[in-house]
Amino acid sequence: MAIDDLIPLDALYGRLEKKKKKIDKEAMGSSLMRIPRMNVEVVRDLIDLGIREIFELSGRAPETIFEEIQKLKPTTEKWKLPYIRMAVYFSEINLADPKKLHPQFWANDSS
Repeated sequence: MAIDDLIPLDALYGRLEKKKKKIDKEAMGSSLMRIPRMNVEVVRDLIDLGIREIFELSGRAPETIFEEIQKLKPTTEKWKLPYIRMAVYFSEINLADPKKLHPQFWANDSS
């Protein structure tokens, strides 16, 4: 039995290829990513709903948007809701308060 049967030589010498992370190029290039501290996964969910521009969020209820996402993706986690609240706020305000551009600010619905 050779040592290569137990441990691949590439692993032994540290030459394993690292797997590349999948990058959602459409979400990364979306205008929604101009919202400070916006999460790429949330942007992907918004794009899947048909929301592609920041102005499309204006006047919408964040909870309703979140429910629509949950209908499309039932396993959607609650941590995305503060990001949606922040995005709607950003879309409706001309000069945003920097304190409100953190998802943590919107975690307890302190609007």
